[in-house]
Amino acid sequence: MRILIVEDDRETVSNITAGLRANSTHIDNAMDGYTGLTMAGRAQYDLLIVDRMLPRLDGLSMVRELRNAGLEVPVLMVSALGEVDARVEGLEAGADDYLAKPFAMIELRARSAALSRRSHANDKATLLRIADLELNRVSHEVRRNGKLIDLQPREFRLLEYLMNHNGRVVTRSMLLEHVWEFHFDPQTSVIETHISRLRAKIDRGFHQELLHTVRGAGYCLRVSD
Repeated sequence: MRILIVEDDRETVSNITAGLRANSTHIDNAMDGYTGLTMAGRAQYDLLIVDRMLPRLDGLSMVRELRNAGLEVPVLMVSALGEVDARVEGLEAGADDYLAKPFAMIELRARSAALSRRSHANDKATLLRIADLELNRVSHEVRRNGKLIDLQPREFRLLEYLMNHNGRVVTRSMLLEHVWEFHFDPQTSVIETHISRLRAKIDRGFHQELLHTVRGAGYCLRVSD
């Protein structure tokens, strides 16, 4: 299980880390809300433990931003504010659970385990992967073998559609309808042009070709045999 703790109090971070690592948990830490938001968008976590009062970006705002970006990772909000109104506000901001400080570690572990089980059922594949190619739907970053690849918005949408159909042939008509939102097949070379540009960016200079043209059928993103 991979957890991100967004908390600026080092003693609290140390205590939570010690309590959760007994369950073979990998834990990362962000000391402010802005950094937490960035880290949550760049990696796949099973759970976020977010303090409500944070520097740079408070916990409520951070969680709202995550939800607005479509990130569905479970969030456990912790806070010294334990009144009913405060808990309701946290839940309405997008947190899945709310735990008032001070809390017992056994309760934190139980709530964390319960929430993390939801992450697989609710996962919307924020990070798409094929071989060493990665596409992050939240940060809109594409990397291959760790190298950042600069894509134009339409190229990003094209790659996202191809990665969602990993290993399957997608036709020209499918791309026109779902990437360009054309519901007919005009005489245009727009797809061929964008496929050529995308192939140059994600395949050129790498040892393995991922984007394939299937003659007479369409295109397929897959690992070569």
